[in-house]
Amino acid sequence: MTTKKKNAWRENIEAILIAIVIAMFIRTFIVQAFKIPSGSMLETLQIGDQILVNKFIYGVKIPFTDGKTLIPGKNPERGDIVVFKYPEDPSKDYIKRVMAVGGDTIEIIDKKLFVNDKQVTEQPWAVFKDERIISGRFTTRDNLKKISVPPNKLFVMGDNRDNSHDSRFWGFVDLTEVKGEAFVIYWSWNKDSFGVRWNRIGNLLF
Repeated sequence: MTTKKKNAWRENIEAILIAIVIAMFIRTFIVQAFKIPSGSMLETLQIGDQILVNKFIYGVKIPFTDGKTLIPGKNPERGDIVVFKYPEDPSKDYIKRVMAVGGDTIEIIDKKLFVNDKQVTEQPWAVFKDERIISGRFTTRDNLKKISVPPNKLFVMGDNRDNSHDSRFWGFVDLTEVKGEAFVIYWSWNKDSFGVRWNRIGNLLF
């Protein structure tokens, strides 16, 4: 009787350990969940949205190796919503949209975005909530002189263009710091109304 109990305990512990290992594997290499804490990606992402990020689409990275890739994937493309380590504080994760990739030029004139000298007009996700055009040497929010994106770098911006701390202010994102591409909202909680946003659950991200 005692032996059967011990075997049952051992089987339960082994099952739990296996489940933990599988969960860690999935989180490290396949899919990871993230919560949206700010409004920099409004209206695409609301504060309180919880999203899933595809971690293998850009290649399977070896943990603790500064982004070395075990299995290569595709490179991020313009329009992708990516999660990455914040360049000024790698302990923080940021989420933004890719606006330009290595080899592109990018310029902003009075909030109008130009990539490779062509104005980007098809941006249904881009939101402007401040009618003012701010210019001057102390801000690059609405005007940015033409710059070239170095190889293996990304220029990213928030969809909430007037209220996003992004590449306009702190520069480029290295490809090795990209964790993955956001692809779906799996939960959404509105803390202001203390309720679930049921209409957002399951929404795919583009």
